[in-house]
Amino acid sequence: MSEKRKYLFDNPRNTRLVVRSLVAACVILAGLDLVLHRHGEHPWEGVIGFYPLYGFVACVLLVLLAKEMRKLVKRDEDYYERRGPDDD
Repeated sequence: MSEKRKYLFDNPRNTRLVVRSLVAACVILAGLDLVLHRHGEHPWEGVIGFYPLYGFVACVLLVLLAKEMRKLVKRDEDYYERRGPDDD
């Protein structure tokens, strides 16, 4: 009686379509990077692929920073189950 619900990305065809669309968008934007002139403040902004490289490095650094911050802010597994000294 209960049918398993189908979601959008359960179909491999939809997943391939999304991936191909993202690849096409990247290729188009990389092509535009070669053609369009940007008015940058610094000379390194004129380097081909500067902004994608900058974004990639920033994301990697954010992930690495988050992994280190986790050590500072994580709590023990039984944090909410422990009883304090005032609890009866």
